Amino acid sequence: MTEFSTYSPPTIWTWNQGNGGAFASINRPVSGPTHDKALPVGQHPLQLYSLATPNGVKVTVMLEELLAAGHAGAEYDAWLIRINDGEQFSSGFVAANPNSKIPVLVDHSGPEPIRVFESGAILMYLAEKFGAFLPTEPAKRAECLSWLFWQMGSGPFIGGGFGHFYAYAPTKIEYAIDRYAMEAKRQLDVLDRRLAENPYVAGDDYTIADMAIWPWYGVLVQGQLYNAGEFLQVQTYTHVQRWAEQIAARPAVQRGRMVNRTWGEPASQLHERHQASDFNTCTQDKVA
Repeated sequence: MTEFSTYSPPTIWTWNQGNGGAFASINRPVSGPTHDKALPVGQHPLQLYSLATPNGVKVTVMLEELLAAGHAGAEYDAWLIRINDGEQFSSGFVAANPNSKIPVLVDHSGPEPIRVFESGAILMYLAEKFGAFLPTEPAKRAECLSWLFWQMGSGPFIGGGFGHFYAYAPTKIEYAIDRYAMEAKRQLDVLDRRLAENPYVAGDDYTIADMAIWPWYGVLVQGQLYNAGEFLQVQTYTHVQRWAEQIAARPAVQRGRMVNRTWGEPASQLHERHQASDFNTCTQDKVA
């Protein structure tokens, strides 16, 4: 029988600044800016401030897919926000997103700038703005949005739950890892059953639901997230594997993964993206 250490919560919680593991330097129990710095603005109406985490990749994939589909108005500037350096706590970033999380989009195409934060909200905003990747027929639209919000509600169990305790927590806690591994596998089973009957998550068509889900679950089953593929036995989810490979092969997805990426092979990184030709000059010298 497993023995558990006992912990009795204090009457009043207090912040232990050194108890945050890998992210202790940026985690805090208050909001608001820590320093004054305006956000840069490039030449295009759409300005993205992000990092190529799974949530950031959702939006760059969407923008690249829009451009590939011929929506010239989706040209964008993607500015790198180094979250480990606390750049998301600048006064400019907090003005765009009071929650201080990437990604955030600012649309300058109208008389007044429009800020959009939370990755799911950005996907929906862009889909409606360009009339793409979101069905208009009521039942299909409802199905697509249901899966989009499924990801938004389920994703934290993968990231802040399983990922944190399995990969980043300063102490390996058996109960926490077991609890969230079970939930991660349950969610993969939900997807696998769905994709056994449909080519894409929302049905027959590729939509923002796929763009939201793939950077988390698709990358997870390809063994590229938290190095947890063997631990979770991801190869058993054969329908998710098929779908993940299909999405990964899309050129727009491959480009979107590169944007605001600061790790991995140099050729896989494009720290900032301001025009389509930036991908052609993505060399080690450019991204170093």
